[in-house]
Amino acid sequence: MSRDQILAFRRRTQGLDQRLPPGSGSLRQAAWAGLQDSVPRSALHSLHARVEGIAPGTWEDPALVQVWGLRFAAYVVPADDHAIFTVARLPDTGPRRARADDIAARLSTFLRDRRLDAREAAAGIGIHPNEIRYGALTGSLLIRWDGARQPTVWTVPRPRIEPFQASIELARRYLRVLGPGTPQGFSEWAGIRMPRVEPIFDALAPSLIPVETPGSDSFLLDEDEPLARSADADPAPARLLPSGDTFFLLHGTARESMVPDPAQRAQLWPSRVWPGAVMVDGDFVGTWRRSGTLVTVEPWRKLTAFERNAIEQEAASLPLPDGEASARFL
Repeated sequence: MSRDQILAFRRRTQGLDQRLPPGSGSLRQAAWAGLQDSVPRSALHSLHARVEGIAPGTWEDPALVQVWGLRFAAYVVPADDHAIFTVARLPDTGPRRARADDIAARLSTFLRDRRLDAREAAAGIGIHPNEIRYGALTGSLLIRWDGARQPTVWTVPRPRIEPFQASIELARRYLRVLGPGTPQGFSEWAGIRMPRVEPIFDALAPSLIPVETPGSDSFLLDEDEPLARSADADPAPARLLPSGDTFFLLHGTARESMVPDPAQRAQLWPSRVWPGAVMVDGDFVGTWRRSGTLVTVEPWRKLTAFERNAIEQEAASLPLPDGEASARFL
C-alpha cells in the first residue's frame, strides 16, 4: 500500500471523507477507537470532524463516557465499550495489578453512589491524586472532566472481560482505524509494553494479512482488505483535526510515512502540546490552534482561494459555546 492508499483507507474507516448522520450510532462509530480529550474538548472537535450536527454538549451524550484510557490520558469512548480502553491495559499479575485492584476496591467502598472531585476522592482513601488513575485500569472508574478543574469521578460495576480479551479487541480497533499497523505501533499507541503485545498479535494472526508499506512491513485485518484495495476516494474539501486526534495519533517511524518532511513533522508533533492538523483534499497541509473564537492556521504551502474558503467554512462550523469561529492564516 502506498502512502495515498493508507491515508484514504484511514479516512474511510474514520468517517473523515463524508460525515456520518446525526445520532447515537454515529457517535459510537466515531469514537470506536477512542477520542483523546487531554486538550479540553478536543474529543468534541474530533466528533465534529466525523459526524453531522455536533453541538457543544454532544460529548456528554449517553452513548459516550469519559475514562482515563490509553496512556492514562482522558478519552471519550463508547459507553458500552469503556472496558476495552481500560481493562486492556491491566496486567494479569504483579504489583501494578495489585495496586489497581486495591485502589478500585477502596474507591468503591468510599464513594458508594457518590460522584466526587478526584482530589477529594483520593484524599478520602489516603492516596496522592495522581494515583487514582491506576484504579481506572480495572474498568470500574468513570470520569467527567470539563478542562477547568479536577475531574469528577465515580465507580461502576467492574467489567467481566479479562485483560487479554480486552487487549485483543483494542488491537483490532487499532488495526481498523490506523491500519496497516505493527505490533510496535500498537504498543506505542495503546501504552502496552511489547512483551504483552506479542501474544496479542499471535492470537490475531489467523485474521491478519501482511502488507508492505513505505515505512515497514505491517498488518491489516483480512476483512478490511477489500476496503484497502478500493480506489474509491472522495475526500472532504477540508477538515480541522484537533490536538491528539486519532487520525494522527502516531509515534516513532509511523509518523515519517504520513508526514515525510522532517520540518513539518516537528510542527505537527512538537515535544510540548500538539497543535491540530489541517487537512485539505484528504492530506495534511498545515497546523491550527484556537484561542476563543479565533482559529489560527499555519499552512505548509500556498493555499488556493478555494482551499482557504473551505478551511474558513470548516472553522466557522466548529461547535463552540462562545460563538462562531473565524480563521486567520499566517
